[in-house]
Parts: sequence; C-alpha cells; structure tokens
Amino acid sequence: MSNIVPSTEQLSADDLLIFAQVAQLHSFTQAANRLGRPKSTVSRRITLLEEQLGERLFVRTTRRMTLTEFGEQLLDHAQHITAEVQAAWALSEQRKVQPSGRLRVSIPSDFANLFLVDMLAAFVALHPEVSLELDLSARRVDLLGEGFDLAVRMGVLPDDALLTARRLTVFSSGLYAAPEYLLRQGEPRQPEDLQQHQAVRLLTRTGEPATWHLRNGAKQWQGVPLGRLTANSPELLMRLACTGAGIVEIPHQFALTSVQAGQLRPVLSAWSAPEHIAWAVFPGRRLMPAKTRAFIDMLVVALNS
Repeated sequence: MSNIVPSTEQLSADDLLIFAQVAQLHSFTQAANRLGRPKSTVSRRITLLEEQLGERLFVRTTRRMTLTEFGEQLLDHAQHITAEVQAAWALSEQRKVQPSGRLRVSIPSDFANLFLVDMLAAFVALHPEVSLELDLSARRVDLLGEGFDLAVRMGVLPDDALLTARRLTVFSSGLYAAPEYLLRQGEPRQPEDLQQHQAVRLLTRTGEPATWHLRNGAKQWQGVPLGRLTANSPELLMRLACTGAGIVEIPHQFALTSVQAGQLRPVLSAWSAPEHIAWAVFPGRRLMPAKTRAFIDMLVVALNS
C-alpha cells in the first residue's frame, strides 16, 4: 500500500472495509445495510477517505456508481484486508466451538492426584487440539506474570482486581484415624481427649502446625494437637494416618476411599471441622478462551458428581 498512501498518513482499516463493501455492492445503501450502519455514516467515511488519499474513488451519477482507476487499485488492497478480517473472525468462532491451544493450569498436587486423574484424562481425550500443561507445585503461582490460564486454589482468596474466581465446590472436613491406631491408643470421646493422642498435622504457610477448630452445634473447641509428624501435603498425612501414625484432619471427600477400604474410621464424628472452598482463579478477561471455559466446566462436574 506504500505506493498509494502517502507516508505521513495513517489509513483506518475500518474505512477500507467500508470502501470494499461499497465497491462490491455498488451502493451506499446496500453497503450500509450489510454493515449495520447509517447510510450517512458510510457516505461520510468514504468522502473522508477520498480527502485523506487526495483522489476520488468513485464516479457517481444519478443512475450508477463506478470505480475510478485509483479506486480499482485500492480495492485490491481493501479486499486483502477484508479477507484477513474474515479469517480472524472464522478463527475466533472456531476456537469458541473447538477449544485449542496451550492451556497452563496450576493445581495443588494432592487435589489433582486424589480427585482429578479421571477428569484430566477425559479432558485431554475430548479436546485433542488443547495442549494441557499442569504445574503441581505447592507454591502460589503468579497467573499473569507467569502466563497461567487458570489456578485451582483453596480457602480464602486475597483481593485482586486483575483476577476473577469461580467457586468449584465446598469440602467439609473431619477427623480420621486407622482402626489399628484406635485399637492401640483408644478412641477419644471429647475434643479434650485429643491432647492424649498423636496427630499427623498440616504445616501452614507460616511454618507452624495448623490449629484444629471443631464444632458440634453450639459447642466449639480449638487447639493444636500433639504430634511428631508435620507436613504440607494432606494426601501424605492421610496415607500416614492409614498406617496408624495418628489422627488426621482432612476433607471427608479425601478420606472416602480409605474409609471404604477399611483403612480409616471417623473420629469424634459428631464434631465437624471448618469447610474449605475450592476456587478456579483466572485472569479477569471479559471474554474467556474456550479452552479455559471447557476446563472449568469439567472441573465443576468432576467435583460435584
């Protein structure tokens, strides 16, 4: 286009799209209808384009409208731009229907290993155009700075105007221990009895074992149980509890398979621990990519079925 447009001018691609429609239909009225714009706007934009270029694009009479020689030359460029815009729209529509591209997701390793193996395999099978990359590290990734599309996070979220969150599910929690441990050490009848037991304890971000908060109706109890095993992996703590290492506080969904296998039993079942909300956190874009939307939809189904 450099041989047509003076170097000091900047053409609007939108004006060229309008020009291409008028040239194709030989009518301001029909072009305006197809573009969904007032005829006066289309006519004004063509006039401004002619003024900017310094040459007429159309020869207008009362009965017909034809392109000038310069208009015919410009039309070739305008049609190329129109084709590129249409291709971009087609790509966008295809991606809405068929998710594709690289999808980077941060998920706690325990969460993925215990709940999402089948879901992740199903997602990859259903969406062959998506390349799924999972980060299972314990650190809290910087979604925007590190280029992540999505993170699964637990508990209370910090305020961040650049991120959006969708609630996935709520985990209720309780206390569990191996039958052999309870047979050996006895079973606590009240929360105060926990101080006579060993616990496998969750390590918090501050480096201290988590405080247990228990509720039974209006009654409440909290404390830091005794224990010589502390880790920042709920899955590992659960597996240690299955070996008889002590009492563990975990979500009921985490313990379900081990309870069914006879490896764990509820402890103080009338008392419940606080609930934990699982969130999908993603950049706060107005338009969510199809790959991200499809992944979140499958997460919701997997965690609530």
